[in-house]
Amino acid sequence: MRDCPYIAYAKSTFKLRKGYNMTNNLVVGCGISGATIARLLAERGEKVTIIDSKEHIAGNIYDYYDDGICVHKYGTHIFHTKIKEVWDFVSRFCQWYPYQHKVRGLIDGQIVPIPFNLNTLHAVFPEKMADKIEQELLNNFGLNVKVPILELRKKDDKDLQFLAQYIYEKIFLEYTLKQWGQKPDEIDPSVSGRVPVYISRDDRYFQDKYQGIPIGGYTKMIEKMLDHPNITVKLNTPFDKSMQYDRLFWSGSIDEFFDYKYGELPYRSERFEFIKYPFSKFQDAAVINYPCNYDFTRIGEYKYFLNDQSDKTIVSYEYPEAFERGKNDRYYPIANDDTAALYKKYTDEAKNHPNVYFFGRLGDYKYYDMDKAVARCLELIKEI
Repeated sequence: MRDCPYIAYAKSTFKLRKGYNMTNNLVVGCGISGATIARLLAERGEKVTIIDSKEHIAGNIYDYYDDGICVHKYGTHIFHTKIKEVWDFVSRFCQWYPYQHKVRGLIDGQIVPIPFNLNTLHAVFPEKMADKIEQELLNNFGLNVKVPILELRKKDDKDLQFLAQYIYEKIFLEYTLKQWGQKPDEIDPSVSGRVPVYISRDDRYFQDKYQGIPIGGYTKMIEKMLDHPNITVKLNTPFDKSMQYDRLFWSGSIDEFFDYKYGELPYRSERFEFIKYPFSKFQDAAVINYPCNYDFTRIGEYKYFLNDQSDKTIVSYEYPEAFERGKNDRYYPIANDDTAALYKKYTDEAKNHPNVYFFGRLGDYKYYDMDKAVARCLELIKEI
């Protein structure tokens, strides 16, 4: 699939120049974290140069148009937040299409709501059984409550234990093995807690007050964020330690900055296989998960996000894999006691560099949704 013609447009828009001119602030990484911190600094009257080794802005939320469809190059991204300050800030740079995300999954041959909720319960079980289990869930937890699957397994109730084992085997176990390369009980609870049983009839994947997709796409949103006279953007520009700066804002991997002095922090990566089909619709939801079938974890169909009209459709098959430096990209930090100890060595080392600020998913070695990445920057700027 061809790259977006926006790349050439961006080079002319931001007047990329050869060489490096010293500015007050150097920001490494032009994704949502880097773009946010660059804008916040620029609005304080400071000069900012933001660099990225990629040929495009927007990092992993980069998107482009193909046959009238806005395609997310690095997998499906949905903006959602409960934080009004974050929503107000990002809304300055885009208008929103009020998209409410719903995920489906293939379970026992049926396409049902994910996460597992009361609608899923009644779809996969006979009516009387579903009614009984629903009542047990309500009696034990109440309505509109999210219960981590590992917590549900601990309940001393035969119906709930049956349900927990069913969900564990049909949804959680195989998907986790594919996604993380580990069993559920081997990964950090903060990760497993992201896949709950939702005791509700609400089919939405998120219940946040603010949800949507930027009209025109994320790349246009980041472009507007970077459109400030105090910001200079340089693409195809890896960080070089000979570069000069008063302050450095590093959204890359913290272990890379220190030349892997204490060892390499592990990540999971993703491989995306994009296919354009010569018909207008492939599936009945933007994202369908495949916990127990195939080697991919999910299929995303992009025209749903902005209701793009086309006689063709574009989907991506998502294959998780281990991160290998020089081969693929870092996506998900692997959270456990060993990686926490290794990360701490790097944060202790960072204290010796008071003019360097580490942030973002890679700099903080922490999984961030987009809104949390913006929130981190809003807090960081207050500390400077």
